Amino acid sequence: MSELRFDGKVAVVTGSGHGLGRAHALLLAERGAAVVVNDLGGALDGSGASAGPAAEVVELITKNGGKAVANADNVATPEGAEAIVQAAVDTFGRLDVVVNNAGILRDKSLGKMSVEEFDSVLAVHVRGSFLVSRAAFPHMKEQAYGRIVNTSSPAGLFGNFGQANYSTAKMGLVGLTKTLGIEGARANIKANAIAPIAWTRMTEALLPAEFEAKFTVDAISPLVAFLAHESCETSGEVFSVGGGRVARVFVAEGPGWRTDDLTMESIRDNWDTIMTEQPYLQPTTLGQQASASMQAML
Repeated sequence: MSELRFDGKVAVVTGSGHGLGRAHALLLAERGAAVVVNDLGGALDGSGASAGPAAEVVELITKNGGKAVANADNVATPEGAEAIVQAAVDTFGRLDVVVNNAGILRDKSLGKMSVEEFDSVLAVHVRGSFLVSRAAFPHMKEQAYGRIVNTSSPAGLFGNFGQANYSTAKMGLVGLTKTLGIEGARANIKANAIAPIAWTRMTEALLPAEFEAKFTVDAISPLVAFLAHESCETSGEVFSVGGGRVARVFVAEGPGWRTDDLTMESIRDNWDTIMTEQPYLQPTTLGQQASASMQAML
């Protein structure tokens, strides 16, 4: 079987000074991509900044014969996002792949979480992914090609105690991914998201110690690289990945129940039917969901 490569392609990987992003950048470079290694170099909570982490990854890539440039701009500001994309265009002449991986943690239970702690997490994860994708979109449209991979999380898909900010951000990225997939279709821009389970500095306080050896970052990056490859035609999807397992995650709607006289009491009396899961509908657009609801009325 032929090896999947990225020769001639240029990738931006945000938050790639550590953990998952670092592994993504190294694999893409190993397979021939020129990589913009973006990392603000801050602490886990987003405080501070250092050019060191990104520079170290670039040094490792270039020592192994690859092409890379370090970037320490902030994904959460319009100026920073534009600068990240411009670094790719100025250094390598184009931009083909964006991996939105940058993130911070400020975990607290809902009653103890400040507005600033909520907003700051959304700013990096959601706003940052939006801003970098928006900055990249014109370049991808002009060349009629692009791949975007966003980083969601099981915490977003299923919730997690003490992570109201993080889980909200990560589920928000699902909606962003699906919309990017729809809007990018005509220009051959594919967008997908991963929901990784991996032992990193962001998860070591959340996962059992035995996860460290089995759920490595290196078991995540092959999926990211495949979704970023030109041969991948899938778009608008979310995938769970960890420990060697990859699975599609999708939103479905049960068959439901309808009446011409909807009341609180009729809902109560038919709650078991409303909660039924099979046969389920799996719409891929808002229009499909609305159409299915209309059909149920006929």
